[in-house]
Amino acid sequence: MRPVAELQSASLRGVFSDIDDTLTHEGVVVEEAYAALLRARKAGLRVVLVTGRPAGWAEVLASVWPVDAAIAENGGIAYLKRGRRLERIYFADGDPARDASRLADLSAEILRAFPFAVRTDDATLRITDIAFDIGETQQVPIRDVDAMTARMRELGALTLVSTVHAHGYYHGADKAQMSARVAGMLWNETPEDVAEHYAFVGDSPNDQAAFAFFKSSIGVANVARYQAVLKPPPAYITPSANGHGFAEAIEAILANRGSGA
Repeated sequence: MRPVAELQSASLRGVFSDIDDTLTHEGVVVEEAYAALLRARKAGLRVVLVTGRPAGWAEVLASVWPVDAAIAENGGIAYLKRGRRLERIYFADGDPARDASRLADLSAEILRAFPFAVRTDDATLRITDIAFDIGETQQVPIRDVDAMTARMRELGALTLVSTVHAHGYYHGADKAQMSARVAGMLWNETPEDVAEHYAFVGDSPNDQAAFAFFKSSIGVANVARYQAVLKPPPAYITPSANGHGFAEAIEAILANRGSGA
């Protein structure tokens, strides 16, 4: 990972960013991070939030934050801002209702099999996945997280782990795929253009697909704890962690973006 100061950003048109431990610190949005987001918008950058948080969060964030869209549930669902109206889209034009009973059964089995398993506080706001609390209100040892996600995969689900949650789902989308789709719908960008002309900022293994897809992928400093398991890790890294690192990423992007962006 190279220092984010080395990022060549003259051709960048926008930024896709994770939320937890990327914009936040200990669950709260860092003031400098939100200010940086506002600076990015004022400078003409497009901004999309990309999170493992639930659809309910994304609908609110897309409505009231200065962003163009919010992607939730690790790519399962997104809300696109169309003036004052929001457009909701699902993975691969699918209908998550078909997976609802499977997700309910999956949740019931994990709660039965693992006494430490606790559904996330935002569980009722989820549509395309289920999630268990591993680092938000309780700290679950990695061996237990591995056992729980292994069981979900045995039951046919896909899994992702962030700094706070372990996710189970049945769709094949990810943060990169939905980012490309959102940019295509909003700005008629091809996936190749999205990978070339947009940056992504993140911090954990559930950002893996985006780190691989975006050429200007940036990890805030706390991503270093996952460097051994990220294949590939982000191309660049900030000096500071969490939301302070996000502010540094935006500063680096704006520093040499140039008038031709």
